[in-house]
Amino acid sequence: MSDTSNPDHPMIYQVRLKGHLDDQWNDWFGGVTITLEESGTTLLTCQVVDQAALHALLRQIRDLGMPLISVNRVET
Repeated sequence: MSDTSNPDHPMIYQVRLKGHLDDQWNDWFGGVTITLEESGTTLLTCQVVDQAALHALLRQIRDLGMPLISVNRVET
C-alpha cells in the first residue's frame, strides 16, 4: 500500500466535467491530461502534490463555469 500522505508521492485525481473543452485549454491547465468522452463529458487527469494544489485546480475549474460532475482520487 502506498503512503498518500507522503509529499514525495503526488496523488492522481480524475475530475469529470459536463461538456467538452477544446484543445486551447491544455496550456491553461498545465500538466493535466484532457480526455473528451463520447458521453459529452471531459475527463481531467492530473497529479497534485497536496490538498492546496487540488483546491487550486478546482478553483480553475470553477472559473470555467462548467458543471462539475465528480472528483475521484485514483489509487496508484
